[in-house]
Amino acid sequence: MFVTPSSAAPERCAAVIGGGPAGLMAAEQLATRGVAVDLYDAMPSVGRKFLLAGKGGLNLTHAEPLEVFIGRYAERAPVLAPWLQAFGPTQLRAWAAALGVSTFVGSSQRVFPQDMKAAPLLRAWLHRLRGQGVRFHMRHRWLGWADEGALRFDTPQGSLQAAPSATVLALGGASWSRLGSDGAWWPWLHARGVDLAPLRPSNCGFDVGWSEHLRQRWAGAPLKGVALAFEGWRQPGEMVLTATGVEGSLVYAASARLRERIAEQGQATFQLDLLPARTLDWVQRELAHPRGPRSLSTHLKTRLGLSGAKAALLWEAVPKAAQADPAQLAGFIKALPIRVNAPRPIDEAISSAGGVRFEGLDEHLMLRSLPGVFAAGEMLDWEAPTGGYLLTACFSTGRVAGQGAADWVQGGR
Repeated sequence: MFVTPSSAAPERCAAVIGGGPAGLMAAEQLATRGVAVDLYDAMPSVGRKFLLAGKGGLNLTHAEPLEVFIGRYAERAPVLAPWLQAFGPTQLRAWAAALGVSTFVGSSQRVFPQDMKAAPLLRAWLHRLRGQGVRFHMRHRWLGWADEGALRFDTPQGSLQAAPSATVLALGGASWSRLGSDGAWWPWLHARGVDLAPLRPSNCGFDVGWSEHLRQRWAGAPLKGVALAFEGWRQPGEMVLTATGVEGSLVYAASARLRERIAEQGQATFQLDLLPARTLDWVQRELAHPRGPRSLSTHLKTRLGLSGAKAALLWEAVPKAAQADPAQLAGFIKALPIRVNAPRPIDEAISSAGGVRFEGLDEHLMLRSLPGVFAAGEMLDWEAPTGGYLLTACFSTGRVAGQGAADWVQGGR
């Protein structure tokens, strides 16, 4: 079946594929400009991953200085900078306020809705988009292009083709496939000559290869008040021991560095400071106190406050000979080497790296090899840590792609 989905004239129609923040923002930009918009998503409802992100409190963006904020995008910061300057944390908070959702800055400078929830914001947004005429087509799985260039979809009613004059692709990366981000689009774009980088896990956990004892006894245990150092980079925070290795916010912050080193060398070793608030000299002095008949475990707990998962990690990673030497043991407490062997599978990652390279896009996020087709959000080749950075860039790039598509539809360039 072939259709032009919107009842508007074909030359003023646009399709948005993907109902996450980037796709919804692109649809909003198009509709604001008077373009008829059909939004397609493979899932029964839009914003599945957005709602999951808000399950424990929606971290919408971050309130640190904009220059620092933009720097979080590492090597892609120069590309993203102008778009984040035009629509960054301040503008995102104002946009949410216009939907009736006020926000606040937490103690870590992370920005949350007052009620901490994603659902009210999404409901208000969808209500506004429907009022602007955006048409939603759920359970419409995009299957690439037909030979003549039309968009192909698999729907509950059968096959469908559509021929809009502009298309915005906002299909996400390859993490959390059960929520719709499965990376299935990669080979279809590759076949059309789009410049792509391989999809890789980002903000992910890593495999270590623990002993059976540590797996059974300490899997799921948090490590609070630690600091992770790797090749000159260091950050305090928290992480979690898992049955296979490590995960958590501190590991996610280092994930890109660890992933790249594993790709180059087959493994990576970071150092974990179990007492970042204490100096090495202090730890050495405390360990040098006579422990009498007490066990070493009791001595560590009494003198250093080290017990539980931290102590278990010490016994796992420190050689027996070093455990008996206070000077060596102090060194391990301040810089415990943890070797990671592989990132966890991409479908377990919070986000993904790789995708459509910016070198294959123009300044409006249009694919150079596919005029009239734009891309936005996590399917672009950038990555950032958690903390509101992922969502902000999805909103920002969705805005750019939507405006570019509107210009294209209306003959603005």
